[in-house]
Amino acid sequence: MAVLAGFAVPHPPIILTEIGQGEEKKIQATIDAYGEVMKQAAGLRPDTVVITSPHTVMYGDYNHISPGREAAGDMGAFRAPEVRFAVEYDTEFVEELAGRCARSGLSAGTDGEKDSSLDHGTMIPLYFLRQHLTGCRFVRIGLSGLSPLEHYELGQHIAAVARALDRRVVFIASGDLSHKLREDGPYGFAPQGPVFDEQVTRALGQGDFLSLLRMDGALCSGAAECGLRSFWIMAGALDCRAVEARLLSYEGPFGVGYGVASFLAGGEDPARDFGAQYAAAALEQQTARRENEDAYVRLARFSLETFVNTGREAAKPAGLLPELTDRQAGCFVSLKKNGQLRGCIGTMAPVQRTLAEEIMNNAVSAAVYDPRFPAVQPEELGDLVYSVDVLTPLEPISSAAELDVKRYGVVVRAGRKRGLLLPDLEGVDTPEQQIAIAREKAGIASETEVTLYRFEVVRHQ
Repeated sequence: MAVLAGFAVPHPPIILTEIGQGEEKKIQATIDAYGEVMKQAAGLRPDTVVITSPHTVMYGDYNHISPGREAAGDMGAFRAPEVRFAVEYDTEFVEELAGRCARSGLSAGTDGEKDSSLDHGTMIPLYFLRQHLTGCRFVRIGLSGLSPLEHYELGQHIAAVARALDRRVVFIASGDLSHKLREDGPYGFAPQGPVFDEQVTRALGQGDFLSLLRMDGALCSGAAECGLRSFWIMAGALDCRAVEARLLSYEGPFGVGYGVASFLAGGEDPARDFGAQYAAAALEQQTARRENEDAYVRLARFSLETFVNTGREAAKPAGLLPELTDRQAGCFVSLKKNGQLRGCIGTMAPVQRTLAEEIMNNAVSAAVYDPRFPAVQPEELGDLVYSVDVLTPLEPISSAAELDVKRYGVVVRAGRKRGLLLPDLEGVDTPEQQIAIAREKAGIASETEVTLYRFEVVRHQ
């Protein structure tokens, strides 16, 4: 058999009567749609239900597949311990899936379980599903910081296992949309929130999985979503299949977006090979990016790639521009992957003989020595997007009134502690935010008196 259908569903605890205590009526459309799709799922008579959840075990570089024969959990964290769940895992499916991932080099498997209990991202879909279906087994999978394509490939492996084991499989992609829809919501408001939800719900309603894969990383981060990676895996599980797509409901009265969508699988459709299409487009973008990068970014990339591939520092290339070899300046090299920061290291003032050497050293440091991230691996090099910020000399200022977040970066200093924040960063809208973040980076308490400096940058990307 194969994956028969996919369902995108949210997981707000308040949707349960035992927790909502009447508040759940404000999302009645979501409740009704939930009931409809879970009844539909049960009608397909699945042998195995695969659930992906952002609230089970999660790693930055590994999709965790829950091991063991069974698991249980309750909603005690939401003051409803009487709402309990227990599931039996499809151990044969899990073993085959983990094996396929290992053989293909995909970073997914059953290692590293920190908590075996069921999470609410899993239990809320179960709450609705068990009203219509009993007796099937489950596979629970966590999300990760891996790329859209790697999540999609995990979905392809799920479909392959379903065929190999002759399982009737239903896929449940658990995930909320933006958490930033209202100022009075639990997470506040961000302008990216409504934009993200509009784009995702449109793509879900049209079965446009390619648009889900190509969502802008900065938009997703600003929207504070938690469901997109679930949708990527679901899309992979329906790779090259015709689907009947329906968006049944969308609501966000509590400041978090809740969407319910169904995807009934039909016959083969080679045109819906969205993973391959995404990979081809990414390669084109990478080629275009490299063709258009300036001398500063080209030098940073050359230095970083040489070190990551060989373990040795690169020699300074011949023929560099005089502006790189005849002056000194502080600079920062920033790396992004899939729209998310992957490393950033720099110098406030020059410490090397030339700007070229400053860039080369900071590029390697951003890749290998940024303590927030593991070292960049050779297989990541093609996905990295670089920027090089060359700093003007620091200028002392008397207050935040002399800052402009778009034009100036800021340095705060208290004794030997110094913190820096570059200008024109996503999500930093006021000088007060700039200073607060720079303080935090330096470990300077909010009440400690600081000396302020500003600087400008020339950004190369």
